Order: sequence, then C-alpha cells, then structure tokens
Amino acid sequence: MSAMQRIRIGAGAGYSGDRIEPALELVERGEIDYLVFECLAERTIALAQGERRRDPSKGYDPLLEQRMRAVLADCRARGVCIITNAGAANPTAAAALVRDIARELGLHGLKVAAITGDDVLDVVSASDLSLQETGGAMSDLGDAVVSANAYLGAAPIVEALAGGADVVITGRVADSSLFLAPLMHRFGWQPDDWTMMARGAVVGHLLECAGQITGGYFADPGYKDVEGLAHLGFPIGEVYEDGSVMITKVAGSGGQVSARTCKEQLLYEIHDPTAYATPDVVVDISGVSVTEVGTDRVLVQGAEGRRRPDTLKVSVGYRDSFVGEGQISYAGPGAAARAKLALEIVAERLRLTGVAHSEARYDLIGIDSLHGASLSANGSEPYEVRARVIARTTTMSDAVRIGNEVETLYTNGPAGGGGATKSAREVIAVASTYVPRWQVRPMVTWLAV
Repeated sequence: MSAMQRIRIGAGAGYSGDRIEPALELVERGEIDYLVFECLAERTIALAQGERRRDPSKGYDPLLEQRMRAVLADCRARGVCIITNAGAANPTAAAALVRDIARELGLHGLKVAAITGDDVLDVVSASDLSLQETGGAMSDLGDAVVSANAYLGAAPIVEALAGGADVVITGRVADSSLFLAPLMHRFGWQPDDWTMMARGAVVGHLLECAGQITGGYFADPGYKDVEGLAHLGFPIGEVYEDGSVMITKVAGSGGQVSARTCKEQLLYEIHDPTAYATPDVVVDISGVSVTEVGTDRVLVQGAEGRRRPDTLKVSVGYRDSFVGEGQISYAGPGAAARAKLALEIVAERLRLTGVAHSEARYDLIGIDSLHGASLSANGSEPYEVRARVIARTTTMSDAVRIGNEVETLYTNGPAGGGGATKSAREVIAVASTYVPRWQVRPMVTWLAV
C-alpha cells in the first residue's frame, strides 16, 4: 500500500456555517495536498440566488472571505490547492473576491478558476418538467421559482486543475465530485473508468460532511463516547491510486476516527447501497470493507461502479409561504399546565383576530415537541417548559402576528411567563427535477493575481 502513489485531501468544511479553525489545522499540520470546503445544502443556493438578485456582486458563501483570509497564504506557501463550492449562486464574484484577497496578501502568480454553468433556470423554464417530490410539474410553481441549479460532476474541476488552478470556486457541484476531481487529475483516472469513479465518489462521500466522520455527529454520551469535541479535528483522506482510502485526522486533535464513525458516514443519505447515483457514476457500496488499522486510521476499499446517469439532478428553489413563530418559557410548580394554557390562549386569539394560516403547531418544548403528545404521554412532569407556536401563512403580515400574540402573554396570559421571542420569515422551499446532461454546459473562467 505505501509503495503506491497517494494524495492527501483535507475536508475543511461540511456546511456553510462550519468552524474555520479545523481547516487551518489541516493546512498547518495535516500534510495535505488539497483542501476542500463543502458549503452548499439544497436550500443554501436558492437563498443565495435571492441575495444575488438583490445585489449582483453577492450570492456567494458569507464565510468565504473569512475562510480565505484564514488559509490562503498558508495554502500558497505549502502548495495546497483549494477546491470549494462556496461560489454558490455567484462563483465568478466569489473568485474575484479570492483574487482580491490574494493581491492584498501579495500572493503573486496565484491562479483562481471559477466554474459556472450549473444555473439552468432558463432550461427548466422552457420545459414543463416533472417534480420528483410532488409528481406535479414545474408549471405548478408559476412565478414562485427563484432558482434552478444542476448538480455538476467532477469534469470541470478536473479541467481547472489541469490548467494549473490554485483555487477552484464552483457553484452547485455534487459533494462527492469536489473530492473525486483531484483524484482524477493526479492519478489520471478516466471518466468512463466506472470502478475508479465509484471509489473516488466513496472517498468524497466519506469526507464531505467534515466533522461527522471524526466523531461529531456520531457522539452519544454513554453509548458512543467521543473526547475533545470542542476542538474536533476534521478528516483527512489519504487516497491511493487503486481508489482505497485511509481516513484519519491530525494527531492530537479532538474526536475519533473508527470503523463505526466511518460506517455511519458511509451509509449517510444513501437510499440504495447498490445504486447510489452521482453525476459521475452510479456507485455500489455493498461490497465496501471498513478496517481499523491503527489509532484514528481506517482503511476503506472495494466500491464498484456503473455507467453514470444520462440526466443531471436539478435543485429548484421557490417561494413557498411565510412562517411566523413565537416562544415563551414557564418554570416552577405547574409549569407544564401554565404553558399548555398559554398555547390554548394563542390558538383562540388567532381564531378571534382572523389570522389566516394553513398549518400550525402548538408545542411544549421538553414535553411533546419532537415525538408528539402520544409518545410523550408518560413523561415525568418537568420543572421548566417552553411553549412554542409556529404557523404557515400566505402573507408576511399574518406571519408577524403569530409571534406578536405569543409576546402578549407577558401580561395577558398565565403567570410567570418569560424569555419571549418572535420571528417571521419567508420560506424558500426546494423541489427536484432532472434535465438531460447535454443541456448543461459547464464553463471555466480564469482570474490571475
């Protein structure tokens, strides 16, 4: 194994708001070749599209500047290439920001590549495509659609790496593809070598959620104890040219890498283990082996693959409704009874004042807010409880009135209420459709320092 060519990839983020210091630790002590920031969830890019419409210079990840200022100079000094989908709805503007930061830091000769082409709103608007979740059609959404982004694969990132990019900024790219691309580039894997594509996709799937595989989401006190979560180390994939990967982390960092943490992540968000579809390959993980070979070192190998799909998944964001929410706390003897009365008062007030809402929840947090009243019926009486009212409306004004009614409980409701909060927001929902691969045309734009 050690005689084979290998590269080391560090996962610097598992979502948009992730911690930044573990990424710097990876650069400084992880001996990595690539640092990948995975920052996009399904709704994130739809929200970013809205921001871009309000300000054409925005629409990229809000922590991009902070992340780049933290790691860019060290990555340049150590020859670490950065790959990230933090471009969100505006990869070109994001790349320009990185270029400007590099100039400010005196990083002359740095090459930044922006990958676009995932925005397919025009394509889906021209065809009344089926929506996967509802069985309806795009036309059902009318003018509520705000975004449509196809999940690109690894190919445009490979092109950017071949052109000498030091930083690659993308929009919507499949999470696993961010990690597969440097493997294709460095090992010379061909895009129709389905075995290698599958093994590289598994590498990406294992690393894409960052701290999940090093014990973060895994931890469960008394059952699955994990030390040092406050300084959790993010994972490193030491990948070999045969597609096998050693999952590890920086020595001395918090968390753990074990067969159990790796197996949980391997199965995360997998519907059919024999047919996990990505833009690059359909992966069969049913024969994958997971072996602990040392402290915080787990070898994963054995995935197989089949031809990639002829279509690409598209995430469609649309304006769905508004949500209003209010919360208030009660404590001491009779807290649950007072909180229950508070909910009854608000429900009656919404009826009396004519606040139109299509859906509402009246929760006692700590009693029935997660599993409902029937499963929670045998719980013991709490000393403190928080009442929550949340409702879906068709207007922002009605959404605001939900929280206002909860706030009035300070003086118009049961005794001892405190800590009231309220909020109202628009809901950007997400639906999925598919477009033929040939209709999506990725493009690489270069910016030099």
